[in-house]
Amino acid sequence: MILTTPAIVVAVRPHGEHGAIVRALTPNDGLHAGYVRGGRSRRLRPVLVPGNLVQAEFRARVEEQLAAATVELAHSRAPLLSEPLPAAAIEWVTALVAAALPEGQPYPRLYEGLSGLLDAIEHAPSARGWLEGLVRFEQLLLAELGYGEAAGDGLRANGRALETHLFAGRKIDVMAARERLVERLDRLYPSPRA
Repeated sequence: MILTTPAIVVAVRPHGEHGAIVRALTPNDGLHAGYVRGGRSRRLRPVLVPGNLVQAEFRARVEEQLAAATVELAHSRAPLLSEPLPAAAIEWVTALVAAALPEGQPYPRLYEGLSGLLDAIEHAPSARGWLEGLVRFEQLLLAELGYGEAAGDGLRANGRALETHLFAGRKIDVMAARERLVERLDRLYPSPRA
């Protein structure tokens, strides 16, 4: 298997002394994981940042094998990570995608939605410019995974649906990233949200 595609980095974890395992969402082939040799190097650390758009190549002899991946930066969103609110939003949406989606299944609508949401966060760091898009992205993700009827109509209702349906009984604590985002939003915009 050889897959060459644009991809949005959604998760990175160290592997071995110098490498990293990257998980990235592609437009037509869904979520893919790959081992990046030298992924912890000075050259690649700024590339392998959740939210960044990369040009990726995944190579594996068989589909069940972890692919070897090479990545080149296409667009960096790393400067946003110095701003608390955009950083929290990017951390949440990328963690949500990485935890919720199965690998290798195409979700072109989710790719487009994530790309658009990240663009909105980048162009309007104030949550007023992207909060509605975040709510809609969560609803889209729930619907694409078969929980459309469970989606709420607001940030808090979506949170309940995510906890109850998508992450119920799972040991991962991806919801902590969402809680940090909601706390920051509450400090900046104390008005009640549904």
